Amino acid sequence: MKINIVEVRDKRQLKEFVTLPLYLYKGDPYYASPLIRDMMEHLSEKNPFFYRAKAKFFIAYKDSKPIGRIASIVNYAHLEFQKDDVGFFGLFECINDNETANILFDKAKEFLLENKLKIMRGPMNLSTNEECGFLYEGFETPSMLMIPYNPPYYNSLAKAYGMEKVKDLYCFITDVPSELPSKINRIARFAEKNGIIARKVNLKNLKEELYAFMEVYNEAWRENWGFIPITKEEIDYMAEKLKTIAISDLVIVAEKDSQPVGFFGAIPDFNEILRRIKGRLTPFSIFKVLYYRRKINAIRLLLFGVKNNFRHKGVESIMIREAFKGALKYGFKKCEFSWILEDNFDTINLTQVVGAKKYKTLRIYEKKI
Repeated sequence: MKINIVEVRDKRQLKEFVTLPLYLYKGDPYYASPLIRDMMEHLSEKNPFFYRAKAKFFIAYKDSKPIGRIASIVNYAHLEFQKDDVGFFGLFECINDNETANILFDKAKEFLLENKLKIMRGPMNLSTNEECGFLYEGFETPSMLMIPYNPPYYNSLAKAYGMEKVKDLYCFITDVPSELPSKINRIARFAEKNGIIARKVNLKNLKEELYAFMEVYNEAWRENWGFIPITKEEIDYMAEKLKTIAISDLVIVAEKDSQPVGFFGAIPDFNEILRRIKGRLTPFSIFKVLYYRRKINAIRLLLFGVKNNFRHKGVESIMIREAFKGALKYGFKKCEFSWILEDNFDTINLTQVVGAKKYKTLRIYEKKI
């Protein structure tokens, strides 16, 4: 039967787009579906990402059965900052079939060409400030919150379409130690002697606290590959999402003379719960959430940055020391540092100081169009 591609144009189709992975990954114990209602909102005009971007969403059908999906994304914030004529594909899901994948990639390409873009890059869900890449290495363990998970064949589908690697992103993992390496404590004390203090955030004032992260991130990351500045509206949106899962002891601001110079934000790995409730928040699943959130084993470093003038001055160490104190307090056993650009050697070296090991690789592809 012919493969039919349909553009998402209404709420019913958007729900089919959002829920399609539940069928593709049925029975896969490693897949963690985001909450359906959250994804419906995330792909709507309520998401401030779309203040500076536009996207089209497509579903592939065969015999009236959905077998794949893709988003085609024009990110004006990226184009303004990077000036590189790059458009993006994302939210890709597909059966193991080159024909279906090629039709989906072609559909995404058409929209980018209509907008006079010259390179298609991805996957981005929806930008470098969110989920990026296909899982390329590390399929033997489940992915943590907001880290992509997919079958290995997604990489083959991308290569068969003529895409090539443009960047790898690494995930490192370590046990939460009962005692940090002496080097971390020594450097943290050095930072304190030089007027650096580290404090946990006030969750009742999370939006304003995250503005400190915005200030640090927009300075510290601006030279990094694929960087896009974060806006106040995006921070407000992020705060609403994080306030129900964040733990104050794991979100640390480093300050000098009452000004933010570093930010370290780790969150519990709620994928451990999402794998159990299959994307749906029902009265019964709420009890599961309440019960299993106390049993979450791991945390993921989600937000991290140090202002340029304060790097290698102990800011990183003092934040790690305080956050790991919080991790021990709540009984977490594992900490993932992710994702980290393959050529961000300063941050990679920091993970080595605490004994972390690289255990997953995410790969971003691109193709001239």
